[in-house]
This record gives sequence, structure tokens and C-alpha cells, in this order.
Amino acid sequence: MTHSDAPTTEFAWTALGGDPGLLPRLSAVVRSGALEARLPVRELARACVGACALAAAELGARRAMLAEVPEVRVDDGAVATAFVSERHLLVDGRAPVTFAPLSRFWRTADGWVRTHANYPHHRARLLGALGLPDDASVETVAGCLAERSAVEVEDAVYAAGGLAVALRTPEEWARHEQGAAVAGQPLIERGTLGSATSRSLPPLAGDPLSPAAGLRVLDLTRVIAGPVATRTLALLGADVLRVDPPGLPELADQHADTGFGKRSATLDLTAGRHDRRVFEELLASADVVVTGYRPGALDRFGLSAEALAERRPGIVVGQLSAWGAYGPWGGRRGFDSLVQVATGIAAIEGSEEKPGALPAQALDHGTGYLLAAGVLRAVTEGLDECGTRFVRPTLARTAAWLMAGDGAGAGRGVATEEASYGGDPASWLAEADSALGRLRYALSPVSFEGGPNDWSRPPGPWGADSPRWV
Repeated sequence: MTHSDAPTTEFAWTALGGDPGLLPRLSAVVRSGALEARLPVRELARACVGACALAAAELGARRAMLAEVPEVRVDDGAVATAFVSERHLLVDGRAPVTFAPLSRFWRTADGWVRTHANYPHHRARLLGALGLPDDASVETVAGCLAERSAVEVEDAVYAAGGLAVALRTPEEWARHEQGAAVAGQPLIERGTLGSATSRSLPPLAGDPLSPAAGLRVLDLTRVIAGPVATRTLALLGADVLRVDPPGLPELADQHADTGFGKRSATLDLTAGRHDRRVFEELLASADVVVTGYRPGALDRFGLSAEALAERRPGIVVGQLSAWGAYGPWGGRRGFDSLVQVATGIAAIEGSEEKPGALPAQALDHGTGYLLAAGVLRAVTEGLDECGTRFVRPTLARTAAWLMAGDGAGAGRGVATEEASYGGDPASWLAEADSALGRLRYALSPVSFEGGPNDWSRPPGPWGADSPRWV
């Protein structure tokens, strides 16, 4: 990668196949102090949101038959607030817990390792891999890990189905086989399968302009990045139905943060004909399928892009992963915090005493907006061209993009204005009553002239909705 690959809206828009002639429709409010870090996190966040908002405005203009694409304005304050939306969430005045006690950095015999154990099954697998009892304390785990090498822990925990990643420098990641595989990929993999026509979408009218109105989105994602993407599509008017297996509930606060605008249902695809039949009926009339499980995990249900192109020709398929569907880690699970550790971000943002972290889970949030942008652009392209379209962003590739430059020239091709940023997010927060309680939440940073500025509905309890389209 070169300096020209640095995180700019122009680079993201080009990676999405967007018309460069639309970039002048976008402007940015630049606020120094937002998302401060050694790496250009603010620039990456602005670029991801800007590309997504421009893709939304483009689709809205096409469907509403407007003479020109509405103007898009990206504000660093709104972006910075949304990129830590999980920290701003309040449920009846209570702040959520974002990381469990065993999700943290640990010193090993030769360095550092980071684990992720927010979900009970991941915690159990971590402890099982270490040969520790279910009630092992933080101190017990620390003592165990201090006697082993970081890579040894990484290999053992992953072999047990858990999550642990050894700290690497950028140079070490570049030499790693997975790092090299990721570096050779485009920011967003995009492609077309077959020649089927997409479902025709009626013209839009009304206020606000909702570019995704009428789209049915089957949301098979978890945690942050995928749900951020589908939360954005819901903001833009799509009928988003999230479907989870009944035995794998989402963390309640995480669901509250990313469930705006959606409905949530459960179906067990592994047992019973009824649930499988209901799922197939949903799929038969879906326009978009977005998946966020590790590569290959859903293939047995006929949900690979190739299988969907045959089963539901003309559909748009968004496939999110942590490491990419290639290389030796292609089938591994992963989370933002672990990708930061593997790729060298934690080493850059830390010190000699301890690894560090970005000021936000920017890989998750940024990749989520890129995924939403990719889906919107695929829908726009489908208005003119046939085929089943797929888009595949990865957290690791977004990390490589973040590390490609220092942010210089991040406003290239975009009109900007300077404004102050005092760290007060009040202008970009809202409140609403819901079945979960009184919610304080971050508004979406995806904004364009005449577009929606809030979701049509707050989140409800996980799995409480019927598995059907509106």
C-alpha cells in the first residue's frame, strides 16, 4: 500500500465503485480533538461515514428521480459520538458493561496476549483451553498465562474454539502469512454472480427521503460491525429483520445499542422443519442478506454468495468477517479488539510498558459503515445491471487501511470547514422510551439533505418479534 491509500473518503468511494464526479456533493466539518490517536482514526471514521452517506444520497436520488444527488455533510462530532455509541448508551440511566473481566490484555512469558470472553461460551472455551475450572479468577488466569508464550496461548485457545491473539508489531504482522494475504486484497471485495435481474423498486416520494424504503434485509450478524451496517440500512428505511439462533442470545446492552430500527426474531436452522421452512420463506422475498459469522459458518444452510445467487437470483449479499475468507486464518472468529492486537495497532497505540487501543472500536464501526455503503451501492448498480452482487469487507483490511498513512490529505476531494470540538456529545445524542426502558443513544452520523435523522423505532427485546416481513 502507498500513501495514496491513506484513509480518505475519495479512496473509500473509489473502492466502492462510486462515481468520482459525486464527491463534490460531500462536505465535512473537521473538528480537531475528535477520536484522537497516533493513527488517523478520525480520518478513517469520517471517510467510512462519508462514503456511506454519499451512497445513500446517490440511491435516494436515483429512486426519487432527482436532478442531482442531495448534498452530504459529515460532522466529526457526530461521527466521533457514533463510533463510541456503546459508551453513550443509557438504559433507564444505567451505563452498559462493555467488556467482561476475562476480556483483556495479559502478560505472557514472552510478551502479551489479548482474549475475548464476553460471551459465556467463549469464556468456557478459554478456560477449558487453559485447563482451568469454570470459576477461575482473573488472578488464576493471569498466573497461568504468565507461564506460557503468547503464540502458544493463541494456538491453544483457538484450537478450543475460543478467542485469544498474540500481540504483534506491524512488521511482524506484515511477515505473517495472514497479514500478507490481507494486504493483497482490495478495501472491499465486490463482485457479480450470474445475470438475474434484481427486484424492481418503486420510485420514492415524501419527506424524509428514505433511500432503502421497500428493501427487505435479512440480518444474520452479531456484535458490532454487522449490526452497525444493518442499523444504518434501517435508518434509511429498509425493513430489517435480525434472525439469531435461540440458544445464542446477544448481549442485552449490545442488542440495545445496535438494534435501532430493526426487529429481532429467533429461528433454529439446525433442528426442526418448521423453523427452516419459515427461514426459507423469509429468504424467498428478501432483497439483501447480510452475514457476520466467520467465513463458511453458514454455508451449510445455503447462504454462501454462490448458493444465494442460485437460490435467490438478483439478491445483494453482504458478508462481513474479521480476517477475510482467505489465508490460514480465513476460518477464524475475531473481534475488533483482537484485530487491533494482531495487526500492530495495539503496539503503535501502546507503550513499552503495555499495549494500547484505539479511542473507539473503529474497525468495527468503520467496517460497518463500509458494509452498509457497499450494500447501497450494490442496490444502485442493480437498477441498471443484472446479477447477484456481493460485498465483503473485513476488519483486518480496514485495519491495514488505517495503518497505510498518517491522515495527511484526508480531506482531499472534499470541501471542509473547521470547527471546535469540546468533547461534549449532547448535540448528537437523543432519548426515547422503549420496551427496554428509557434509552439515551447516539444518533446516526449518516446524514444528507432531505434524509432521515433518526430511526423510526427503538430496539425491542432480543428475539421478541415474529419472523416475518412487515
